[in-house]
Amino acid sequence: MTTSIDRVCATPAALAFIGELRDRHGPLMFFQSGGCCDGSAPMCFQAGEFNLSDSDVYLGNLDGTPFYMGLEQFGYWEHTQLLIDVVEGNGGMFSLDNGTGRRFLTRSRLFTDEECALLREQPLHQR
Repeated sequence: MTTSIDRVCATPAALAFIGELRDRHGPLMFFQSGGCCDGSAPMCFQAGEFNLSDSDVYLGNLDGTPFYMGLEQFGYWEHTQLLIDVVEGNGGMFSLDNGTGRRFLTRSRLFTDEECALLREQPLHQR
């Protein structure tokens, strides 16, 4: 039996907020921003509203919502599990959480050596 390790997961509060945004906007997608204007933040878009490139990787899904990151940035984060949370504040300028009084936040933890070994056996999917 092979154990699967989630590269990205979400708190119950974040999952509830994703549900609210999905009810309001339809199918969604996430992209982990790498900096610039909105810092390193999870950006939430309507599905298809963010143009993925061939160098973007699929990390997993949050309650059916796909989550992506650029391959170069993934090189820095590959030993880290992303935990998506929601806190009070303003979301990224182009993210659907903007204007709601709440924003998504990426928390993280390092994978254990055992988890890293298991992850090496899991294929990484580019978009």
